[in-house]
Amino acid sequence: MNLVGTALVYAALLAMLLGFISAVRPLRFIGISIRPYGVVVLLCGVVLFLIGVNLPARERRIAERASNLDDFLPAYQFDECHSIRIKAARKAVFAAIRDVTANEITLFRSLTWIRRLGAPGKEDILNAPPNEPILSVAMRTGFMKLTEEPDREIVLGTLVVAPPGWWSNKDKKPTPEDFKALHTPGLALAAINFRVEDATNGETLLKTETRVYATDASARKRFAAYWRIIYPGSALIRVMWLRAIRHRSENMPR
Repeated sequence: MNLVGTALVYAALLAMLLGFISAVRPLRFIGISIRPYGVVVLLCGVVLFLIGVNLPARERRIAERASNLDDFLPAYQFDECHSIRIKAARKAVFAAIRDVTANEITLFRSLTWIRRLGAPGKEDILNAPPNEPILSVAMRTGFMKLTEEPDREIVLGTLVVAPPGWWSNKDKKPTPEDFKALHTPGLALAAINFRVEDATNGETLLKTETRVYATDASARKRFAAYWRIIYPGSALIRVMWLRAIRHRSENMPR
């Protein structure tokens, strides 16, 4: 349903663009011969957009534990998974996960610039220094390391929907156990992992998964609209992130 929503959102954006242009100057080559038809296409795009962002998001739950990520978000409404095979040892791949920088990830800075609408903003994972390990930036600017299994898996977590300053209003610094037990209404929790596994022919399989769990219908609806708009760029960032890790680990001194 989330992919359907994303497809509807981008079809709607295209219709809105074509309709707007045709309301000013009809695009006869696509069959819009007069301005009122352009207005109709524009309005249809608006309706389609509202349908796309408001489609319900189904909750899923893991059938059995398969990774450390499962301990923190066994239920979720939004997720994406990517993987890549790498001609390097698991230890080298895990080191590359920790050390890869924003500058090594193709299109990372361009896509995050678009994501933040060009605003300079404060330093965070969407506005990362070019030559600092991206995971270090994340953990310093809003992400928490939930767990790490050396040379196997690292899991980070954050809140993507919450009242302003929600964590900072607490009496103590949150812990991974706090994150795991968090079910307060109005929140959406996100967790991302990088996991390495031995593969055939001396290769390593690198996987990353991102999950988001909204604690109530209101938070789910708010995040669904955001997710369906940013999903294509988010997926591309993760694919390029894995490729950067592969390039770094395959070119490390042995």
